[in-house]
Amino acid sequence: MGEDLIREVLDYHAGRPCLTCSFQAEDVVVLDMLRKARPDIPVLFLDTGYHFAETYEYRDRMTRQWGLHLVNLEAELSRTDQEDAHGKLYQAHPDQCCKIRKVEPLLRALADYDIWFTGLRREQSPTRANLAQVETHTLPTGKELLKVSPLALWTWKDVWSYLRVNEIEYLPLYDRGYSSIGCEPCTSLPIDAANLRSGRWGGQKLECGIHTFDAAKKPA
Repeated sequence: MGEDLIREVLDYHAGRPCLTCSFQAEDVVVLDMLRKARPDIPVLFLDTGYHFAETYEYRDRMTRQWGLHLVNLEAELSRTDQEDAHGKLYQAHPDQCCKIRKVEPLLRALADYDIWFTGLRREQSPTRANLAQVETHTLPTGKELLKVSPLALWTWKDVWSYLRVNEIEYLPLYDRGYSSIGCEPCTSLPIDAANLRSGRWGGQKLECGIHTFDAAKKPA
């Protein structure tokens, strides 16, 4: 189970842990497990400036209710400055938009940590089918960190069962049919029911880059 892996990692691996959290269902499950073991763990939220209003409202509500140590990560360029310089980059060059607003801020932040928890699951997408529960990643600076995905082997049903059993509020956008929720301009209802991330980026791609920057990642 996810709780066992979390306890094992926190007990036997030295260093400063963090969780990247978009406040989607999987992330909230891992967040609930982690906050019970480490209440003050930094919760890194990539604030792109393009999230749904519902996502921001839910983030703030859960932060208050759970007393989270929320860390909002922002791009060096504001949304307005980026659009003034490049127009709607998310339409013309979504990879570049993700790089500026997600990948670069995260890589800067991860330099301060040694253990990186995520809500990734193999079932989410073909691009994650070989995901290991524990991997070693190397940042562009050369620093290595442990990346831990406690739900790697969980199913979508497992995730929702955990939320129901533990009576945890979820992001209201799921009730509108979304199965993977990111920035509002790049998120739609799923195109393929068998691929939960098929509603992202109009089907042009399945990853923003924050989990694929290190081609040399390896199971730990």
